[in-house]
Amino acid sequence: MADVIYDNAAVNAALDRMAKAIRCHGDSLTLIGIERGGAQVADAIQRRLEEAGCEVERGNMDISFYRDDLDTIGANPEVRPSHMPFDVSGRTVWLVDDVLYTGRTIRAALGEVFDYGRPDCVRLAVLLDRGGRQLPIAPDVAGLMHAADPGCSVKLVTEGDWHIVQRRVRS
Repeated sequence: MADVIYDNAAVNAALDRMAKAIRCHGDSLTLIGIERGGAQVADAIQRRLEEAGCEVERGNMDISFYRDDLDTIGANPEVRPSHMPFDVSGRTVWLVDDVLYTGRTIRAALGEVFDYGRPDCVRLAVLLDRGGRQLPIAPDVAGLMHAADPGCSVKLVTEGDWHIVQRRVRS
């Protein structure tokens, strides 16, 4: 059974804060959502930024083939195509993800970003920072914080209202 740790109102308020913080970096922005949850978060931030008058270029990436645990996730991982309709060279790129935990997803995403060019700067925006890093990676913008036990799974649920849930997966 999963416990709701942040409800729809809290998630939307966090998305508003994130868009405001990202907007401080300019009116022409490049957002890359990490499939799946990060792409949904990037879509929500993009809408808010465009409503505020910003120009936003959007891409999505699936980091499946860049993971360091590809051999342990099964024979047929669900892979979505990456969509990067622009060259990242010379840009400030915002990587967007839903939940930041160990940092390994972001490490994989950085590898893929550099396959598309050499950005001037890569920044990280996450909806929820749950702590527990295994790599020296930190978000530039975090909408919410939650110190989750390592034996818990934390995820964004977007069916109907948005909320973030936590459930124990091991003792």
